[in-house]
Amino acid sequence: MRLRTEYKSPYAAAVWSMVLPGFGQFYNKDYIIGFVLIGFEFLINLYSNLNLALVYSFTGDFDRAHSVIDYRWGMFYPSLYAFAIWQAFNAAKSHNAKALGSTMKQRSYYTGFFIGLVLGMDLGLFWHDFAFFNQFKVLSILNLPVFSGLSFGLLLGILGNYLEKTFYRKRKAAKALI
Repeated sequence: MRLRTEYKSPYAAAVWSMVLPGFGQFYNKDYIIGFVLIGFEFLINLYSNLNLALVYSFTGDFDRAHSVIDYRWGMFYPSLYAFAIWQAFNAAKSHNAKALGSTMKQRSYYTGFFIGLVLGMDLGLFWHDFAFFNQFKVLSILNLPVFSGLSFGLLLGILGNYLEKTFYRKRKAAKALI
């Protein structure tokens, strides 16, 4: 009897993890890590009041968003979020390579982007109330607890991806030729 292997879309796995950390792992049938990530997600949301801060931010009540969020717990969320997306994407890629019987070298994808995303989101949460942002009206969007994390996260994520592609991968390829 021939076993049928199922293709796992890395992008679908990443999107499922964007919806809720752990869902991408369920998509990949990595149930243990999926339950662990969902457990951490609920724990961090419970203690940080992140969902309330999101609701207040998206409804425009930024002062209330600042007052309800506990940044000590909220600083854990970017790491959990980015790891869940990164792991789901790379696990799907690995699953597909194994299903095809590929002998290609194991590697991870978009590591620079996700490291930059975590650092940027943490910086955005940490510096959300920086007085410098209030002096310039153009930068006032960066004084918002949720939007500052997203803005810095995307910016540093793109920078991390660029640095990984230009320096790390090229240097590694040059070493392989020697």
